[in-house]
Order: sequence, then structure tokens, then C-alpha cells
Amino acid sequence: MRRFANLFRLLDATRKTKAKEAALVEYFEGAPPIDAAWALHYLLGRKGRRVVQSRLLRTWAAEASGYPEWLVEESYDAVGDLAETISLLVPPSDAPAEDVPLHALIEDRVLRLAKLDDAARRETVLTTLGSLESLERMLYLKLITGGFRVGVSRGIVSRALATVAGTDAASMAHRLIGRWEPSAEAFERLVAKSDAGGDPLRPYPFFLAHSAPTDVAELGPCDEFQAEWKWDGIRAQVVKRGDLHLIWSRGEDLVDDGFPEVSGAIADLPDGTVLDGELLAWSGDRPLPFHQLQRRIQRKTLSAKVRQEVPVRLMAYDLLELGGVDLREQPLEERRARLVETVSQLGSDLAHVAEPVLAGSWEALAAIREESRERGVEGLMLKRRGSAYGVGRKRGDWWKWKIDPFHIDAVLIYAQRGHGRRASLYTDYTFACWDGDQLVPVAKAYSGLTDAEIRRVDQFVRRNITESFGPVRAVTPELVFELAFEGIQPSTRHKSGIALRFPRMARWREDKTAAEADSLELLKELLPKDARA
Repeated sequence: MRRFANLFRLLDATRKTKAKEAALVEYFEGAPPIDAAWALHYLLGRKGRRVVQSRLLRTWAAEASGYPEWLVEESYDAVGDLAETISLLVPPSDAPAEDVPLHALIEDRVLRLAKLDDAARRETVLTTLGSLESLERMLYLKLITGGFRVGVSRGIVSRALATVAGTDAASMAHRLIGRWEPSAEAFERLVAKSDAGGDPLRPYPFFLAHSAPTDVAELGPCDEFQAEWKWDGIRAQVVKRGDLHLIWSRGEDLVDDGFPEVSGAIADLPDGTVLDGELLAWSGDRPLPFHQLQRRIQRKTLSAKVRQEVPVRLMAYDLLELGGVDLREQPLEERRARLVETVSQLGSDLAHVAEPVLAGSWEALAAIREESRERGVEGLMLKRRGSAYGVGRKRGDWWKWKIDPFHIDAVLIYAQRGHGRRASLYTDYTFACWDGDQLVPVAKAYSGLTDAEIRRVDQFVRRNITESFGPVRAVTPELVFELAFEGIQPSTRHKSGIALRFPRMARWREDKTAAEADSLELLKELLPKDARA
């Protein structure tokens, strides 16, 4: 555990990619394979399960430290991170700190907690906290709450492991994808000189696009690119090998259970086929809003009612493997021709090939792009016709040319302190629009301001608090901000009756008073026509 904590300290202390890679290489070369496997599991962002409720941890921290619970809460509010707060409050044991192997800590004192009653869990947690050093205590708490995060990307981890294995980063990225459990054998297989084989149904690393420049003509001649609609769904790869098939999301989750109809349709794909595409909620001749699709993926069991109300389809736009042959290095034009032939053989309405958007110039394509919102899409994808299917976000071949976001002017009415490095500042805001003479909350946002602007808003909040609701502070409604957002949809969960997608602060409107902010009526006019009351 001490070695893992030191790795965390090194990764957290630098923003330099080379320094992070060096720290990872040193760790993976020196750690026992079983510990390295568990470290890799968490570094890749694989989901950790919450095995103890935060409410219980607060109570136990108060009991162990001798501080009243209200002081624990105030400390948490000031620090902004529960694991760090408790690690500072719970006193260490008088005995020397214990250097528990990482795998033993996770298997015996994290995963096993789920099988214990509250009394046994309390005893295990407090005993473990008492035996660890301060940083180790914080990491342990993050592991048992499912909140472990560290500032290292998947690409950096892949490159570090590639160095350890003596292979290239693209090959390592592929090895890391798929189903594997943390074990010494799995780690040794990952860092073997040659690919010793992993999950037979693993997908390929997804190829990602960069945002197109403002002047798309900078990319080159228009006829060098294939344009497609940018669908607002779930990016997915369909893998069919042998008699088995799976649907993987970009986050490496298996989503077959949420889309049984699509899963059934792709069962007839040829052996050794991998498709890249988008899972969409679909009705008639157009996609449904993304929040409808979420109904498919946020349920443990999929009811017949939801299946009927939210029909789906797979929109395929690339063919990565056929007959067990990796096609990713072939030009996009050739892959697409074979994709059309492959999907057409399925003869299913649940799987379609994305149609190209045809235009003779960038100007003509820009005019077509203006139809995006009417079609329920986010804009256009631009793909160089001769491009290979790369790994990660490689600049130059694939571009996303999204439509401009919506904009409204809204009033800041609530503020809450941030977390981590922002724990001492009010950085999380709630904004409202006018409904008659009342301000109604319409969105929460915490990104878009400079550090200097955040400090100024923080000072305003502290001077203008009118009420407190736990960690939330109501403030005098004076500050106006321009919010940008990608979409808007009806919502029964919000008092305003609407929900905004990806809201962020575009700028501080210091030239406007609160009375000049926009109305809820204006905001609702932005709803799709078929969603307006």
C-alpha cells in the first residue's frame, strides 16, 4: 500500500506527462504483479464499488475522533473532500504504521466489507485507518467509497505499460480493453513481450475526433472529406467472434442488456466482425432526445413498457474487422464499402449504415449543417476519405463540426463550495430565469470562468448570503451570466419544467442587471417543436 500511495503522491504532484510516465514505469516494474494488477484496475478508471455509506463514515469518524458530528460536517465543508477530512480527523494507532500489500488491503478490507454487518464493517474500517499513514488512510477511504481518482489519463498508463512490456502504445491500448480481472496472471499477460491473448470478445480502442476549426476550409479541400451527421447517442462497438457477440460502450461497459433488440439483430453478423457506430433512441425517421436513451441504460431490468416507449437502433459508420482480419489500416472509403455490404446482409431495421452528407463545397456543407437541430443531431462529422482508424484522439483525420450552442442570460441565485483544490471557494452555482416576477432555477454550472473571476464571485457570495441550506448558500440575485448549453428538453424533475444539457458559463455579463436576464418563456421556445406544451 505504501508503494501505491507514493505513486499517487508522484502523479498528483506533477502535470508533466513524462514525469507521470516515469513514475508509472517505476511502479509497474517494481510492484508484485498482483498489486500492479489492482493498481492498474483503478488507474484505468474501472468502477470501484461503494461498500460503506458516507453517512456511516461521518458517524464513525466522529466517534473515533471524539469530535461532534456537526464539527465533522463543518470540517468536510471546509476541506471539500470526505476521504481527506476523515483521514485527518481519525487519530492514528500508537503502533507503527502497517505496510499492507495493496491486493490484501483491497481483497480483505475493501471488497469483503460488503459481506459484513455495520458493526463488523466499523471495526474493520477504524482498525485499518488506525494502522495506515495519513495519505494511505485517504486512499483507503476513496477505495471503500468508490471515489478513487487520480490525474493520469488512460493514454499515459498505456504508454508506461508499453515501455514495461517493450511494445508499442497502440498495441498496449488494445490489450487493456475487454474483460479481465485483477490477478497476477492477468498482469503478466498484459506486459508480456507479445500479446498472449486476452478477452476473445474485446473491442478495439475507439478513434476519437477533434473539434473542427472555426474556418473548416483550413482542413483542406472539401472533397477530401466524407461528411456524416453527428449523432447524439451512445458510442459503441459491436463484436462478433465465433457464436458469441457483445456490445461495448466507449466507457468499456457492456450494454447488451439495455439493447436486447440490437443484440439479437447483430447475432447474424459474420464471424470475426467488429462494427463501430452509435446506439440511438429512434422513432419514425429521426432520433429521439438523449434523455430518452438514458431510460435504457439507467435501469437494472428493462421493462416491456420502456422497450415500447423507447425503440432503438444501431447506426453503424465503420467496419474495423471482417472475417477476423483487422481492417483499421485500410482507407475509410474501402472500409465503408465493405460496411455497407456487411450490414445490408443482416436485413434488419435495427441496424443501419450512416448515410454520407453530400455537398460540393464547404459553403454548401455549412448550409446543410444548419439543419442539425431540426434533425435531432449535434452537427457534422468530417472524416478524411483516406484515413485509417486510429487509436485515441489523433489530430488531423477526424473532426467534429458541431452546431453553435444555445445561449441565455441567467441570474446567480445559489452557490456551493467546490471540492479538492476548490474546497475553500464558492465555485458551484445555480442559475435562474424569470417566470413572471419570480426567479426559477434552470441550471447548475461550475465551469467557464477564469480563476480571477471565480475569486471575485466567491467574494460576492460571502458578502451577499441571504440563507443557508446545508452546504448551499442563497445569495442576493444580482450577478448575471451568459450560459451556453448543447440542448434542452422537457423535465418533470425540475420546477422549471426543463433541463439543459452540458450547461457552462460562457461569460460574466457585468453589463446587465438581474432584471435584464432572460425569461423562462423564452427558454421554453428553444425546446424542439414536438416537445413544446
